[in-house]
Amino acid sequence: MKERWKGSVLLSPLPAVLVGCGSGDNKNIFTVAWTGIVASHPPKTYISVRKERYSYGLIKENGVFTINVPSGDLVKATDFCGVKSGREVDKFSATNLTAEPCFDIDTVSVKECPVSLECKVTDVIELGSHDMFLADIVSVAVDDKYVEDGKLCLDKCKLFAYAHGEYYALGKKMGSFGYSVTKKSTKRKRAAKAQGKK
Repeated sequence: MKERWKGSVLLSPLPAVLVGCGSGDNKNIFTVAWTGIVASHPPKTYISVRKERYSYGLIKENGVFTINVPSGDLVKATDFCGVKSGREVDKFSATNLTAEPCFDIDTVSVKECPVSLECKVTDVIELGSHDMFLADIVSVAVDDKYVEDGKLCLDKCKLFAYAHGEYYALGKKMGSFGYSVTKKSTKRKRAAKAQGKK
């Protein structure tokens, strides 16, 4: 039996990403879990940020930011960037992360992250505790060591997720998109083909 709780933000797991913003001496990174994809064509994303956060003003002023997907070995740095303020500390120096120039926008990405989405703000929506920065994904920077035969192999990045105040490593693959409706004959053909390669 389920209990009834009041409405809250119990949607998990979520990505814990490093958001790059600002430039020059005012560059910063901070951690966000309130993020996701809102459209495929054109590719659009969002981050929701409290107005009192240091990075809020940097994004509002410049109109750009990056979403950097950290690998598992960056969990501690990701947590640090979520609890320390850029007003008080240079988080790039404190975490030994590298601020890298972007391809198409005037801000910074995180070199050590396997994937960085370069985002240009299109709308700022006031939602209460947070404002949502809705943005176009204008380009994506991908570390080529995770690319094989033109495919991005994120499984090699040891990704992690945020769930109700804690970080969890992503585990065993359970299926691929569309596998629930794939015909058995197709599955057998794929299995036979895989056996032939051994």
